[in-house]
Amino acid sequence: PALRRLAHDLLAHYQKGTRPVRDWRTTTNVAIDLMVYAILSVDEKNQVLTTYIWYRQHWTDEFLQWDPARFDNLTQISLPIESIWVPDILINEFVDVGKSPHVPYVYINHHGEVQNLKPIQVMTACSLDIYNFPFDVQNCSLTFTSWLHHIRDINLSLWRQPELVKFDRSVFMNQGEWELLYILSCFQEFRVKSSDSYAEMKFYVVIRRRPLFYTVSLLLPSIFLMVMDIVGFYLPPHSGERVSFKITLLLGYSVFLIIVSDTLPATAVGTPLIGIYFVVCMALLVISLTETILIVRLVHKQDLQPHVPEWVKHLLLERATILLCIRDRKKFSQSRTQSLDISRHVENNDSTAKLTPYGCDDPRECGAVGGTRSAVAFSGRTEGSAALQEVLRETTAIRQLLEKREEFRDVAREWLQVGYVLDVLLFRVYLAAVLAYSITLGTLWSVWRDA
Repeated sequence: PALRRLAHDLLAHYQKGTRPVRDWRTTTNVAIDLMVYAILSVDEKNQVLTTYIWYRQHWTDEFLQWDPARFDNLTQISLPIESIWVPDILINEFVDVGKSPHVPYVYINHHGEVQNLKPIQVMTACSLDIYNFPFDVQNCSLTFTSWLHHIRDINLSLWRQPELVKFDRSVFMNQGEWELLYILSCFQEFRVKSSDSYAEMKFYVVIRRRPLFYTVSLLLPSIFLMVMDIVGFYLPPHSGERVSFKITLLLGYSVFLIIVSDTLPATAVGTPLIGIYFVVCMALLVISLTETILIVRLVHKQDLQPHVPEWVKHLLLERATILLCIRDRKKFSQSRTQSLDISRHVENNDSTAKLTPYGCDDPRECGAVGGTRSAVAFSGRTEGSAALQEVLRETTAIRQLLEKREEFRDVAREWLQVGYVLDVLLFRVYLAAVLAYSITLGTLWSVWRDA
């Protein structure tokens, strides 16, 4: 048969150990083509990219040429790859041998053009930048070069046009976590010190992560917890519910970080931006809890509290209410005036009590009271006068107790007003910080994604 006669004629005196050129000064030109079939895995910790590619080689073997008229017009034949010379083209970034299927044959036409087509599972080293996770774009290179032959013996070229290679996604399986953006190709010469130059063909595989899964499982729960923390400021500060609510949120966020710690990529090079985002959110929750504890401690009603200093009243109850546009600032100023009147009234009563212990303003009444006292003293042995004195003493004690309690209530009311204004002020500062942080982070992510 023609196939048998042709194969025997071609391989009878063929020597696969030497480069197939009749003149040793002739350069063997190897054309390379690459198509990405799938992105199997991206190992951020070990900086390894595993891809499945369709790789094609094309070169001319001057000793595998024939006249088709001698062999029933046969223009193409497949021969075992172990029987002919094959260029030693390797990938520089290889770190491990993948599970690639073995293709034992190559195609050869009557002009001596050899086509070697094979699928390869490539495990290559890649410098993975995870700072923008989960909106990251990775650029990994595959460098094809001859490991031994310099550029005078084996030169490399691109099989197809660079524009066709760049946007060729005809065989790419795009249902995984990563999507293929494009493939860039370039030729360059590589030289080691003073040795001869080597030809290199670089393919830059640019891939992008699909962020939907990580947005739903990582970002949205964190955003919801931060929103609930902001809503928690509307709880009244004088109640203890706000403190317990903030502590519950902080514990919940801690458990959330423990759960998502395995999802975040871990590298020794740096920390992704989303990790910094989680740390800042935790810090904001701690600041919110600290602010709540301080406000609750400030407005909590306690006896023997000192009066609010005048400069604090002036800054918070007058200036701050105008600055924060609090609607109840008139009530604050009125209550402050009332508290001042009450304190002055108490001071007047105390001074009057010191001057006239019997509560009289007119000296003649004091004289009358003095005469009455002498009369009572004169008849103090009677049981009725003793009971009357006891009632007077009890009434005076009750009056002093009520005045003191009213004074405590006024002091507590003043501190409560100061606490409310300070709580509104700190809440707005906290809200402004959260909004500024969110806008900055969103802007950075969007800019990096578009770039």
